[in-house]
Amino acid sequence: MAATGPAPLLPAEAEALVRALQGTELRDAGGQGWLQQHECVEKLNMHAILSASAGQEQLLTELLVTYAKIPVLIGELISVEIWKHKIFPVLCQLEDFKPRSTFPIYVVLHHEASIINLLETVFFYKELQKQAETMEFEISLKALSVLRFITDQVESLPLSALTRMLNTHNLPCLLVELVEHCPWSCREAGKLKKFENGAWHVVPPEDQVKMTKLDGQVWLALLNLLLSPECQRKYRFDGFNKSQLLKLRAFLTDVLIDQLPNLVEMQRFLSHLAVTEPAPPKKDLVLEQVPVIWDHILKKNAGKWEAIAKHQVKRVFSPTEEELKLQARRWAQTYSLDMMEALAPDKPRCRVCGVVAAKRCSRCRNEWYCTRACQVQHWQKHKAACNLMAGELRRADDP
Repeated sequence: MAATGPAPLLPAEAEALVRALQGTELRDAGGQGWLQQHECVEKLNMHAILSASAGQEQLLTELLVTYAKIPVLIGELISVEIWKHKIFPVLCQLEDFKPRSTFPIYVVLHHEASIINLLETVFFYKELQKQAETMEFEISLKALSVLRFITDQVESLPLSALTRMLNTHNLPCLLVELVEHCPWSCREAGKLKKFENGAWHVVPPEDQVKMTKLDGQVWLALLNLLLSPECQRKYRFDGFNKSQLLKLRAFLTDVLIDQLPNLVEMQRFLSHLAVTEPAPPKKDLVLEQVPVIWDHILKKNAGKWEAIAKHQVKRVFSPTEEELKLQARRWAQTYSLDMMEALAPDKPRCRVCGVVAAKRCSRCRNEWYCTRACQVQHWQKHKAACNLMAGELRRADDP
C-alpha cells in the first residue's frame, strides 16, 4: 500500500517558482507561456495551503515580498478581470469559435480564483458562463477576507487609499448591506443553508444563530473602520450614512455579542451616534491615486478587444489533438491526485471499517485502507476493479 501526504515544496523549489512569476500581456492569456505562469501559481497555491496547515507559511510570504511579486500577482488579477469583461464575451460570439475542448478557457477563468486564494492563504494562514458565475461568487467571498485583512492595517494605509475606502466607495455602508442581506446564507425548501468552505451546507436548528467565518469577517471589518479614530475623523457621517449604520443595532443581539465580545464597543459607538451629530470630516488635501494597472491595460488594448479575441481563437483556444494531449499531461502533473486529496477538507476513510485511512491501493490508487488486514479482507471484491483501473492508468501514462 502507498502512504499518503504529499509534502510542501522544498524552499529552493518555492523560491524558483516565485522568481519565475512575471507579468503577462492580455493577448497571451491561455498561451503556452501564460500556462507555465498558471502552473507556477497553482503549485504555489497548493504549497501555501499545505504549509499553512503545518504553520509554515511564513517562508512563502517572505519570498513574495522579497522578490516584489505581490504587485505581479495583483497585476495578473486585474488582467484576468479585464479579459473576462472585454475579451471573453467577444470570444463566445465569434462564429469560428468552436474549440475541441473548453478546459483551456476554464483555466483562464480559474486563474483569478487561484491568485486570490494564494493571496488569502498567504495573508491569513488558507458550461462556461455558469462556471464563471460560480467562481465570481467564490472570488467575491475571498475578496471579503482580503478586505478584512486590509482594514486590520487601517492606521498604516496611505491617506488616499483610506479616503477611497471610506468616501469614494463608502465601505461602511457596503458592509451594512452585507450584514442585512447576507449573500452566503439562503433558505431552500424551508431549510437554512450557508456557504462555507466552498460549498452550501444545511444548517441544523441548533446552529442557526452561530456566527460563520464570513459573518465574522464583515463584523471585524466594520469594527476596524468605525472604531478607528482616523476613520471617524475622515468619514462623512451625513444623514444617509448615519441612518444606514444605525441599522446595525438590530443585529447586535446578546447571542452575537457572546460570540464576538468586541462588538460591545460597536454597540456603544452606535448608541452614541444615535444621539449626537458628529463633526463634519476634516477636509485635507488629498492627492487621489488612480487605478494605474487597470488604466494601463485598458489604454494599451483599447479598440483591440475583437482582434485579441480572434487571435486567441486561432492561436490559443484551438489546439491540435496532440497539443491537447501534451497539455493534459502537464495538467495531470500539476493537479496530481495525491495533492488534490491532501487539500480536500474531508480525510479518506477505510473501505472496510470506515475509520480514517492512511494507506491506499498502490496499483489503482482508488481505494483507501487503515491497515494491511483490511486491504487483504477486501481484495476479492476489489480485484476486478483494481485490475481495470490499473490498466487504464498505465495506458494514460504512455506517451
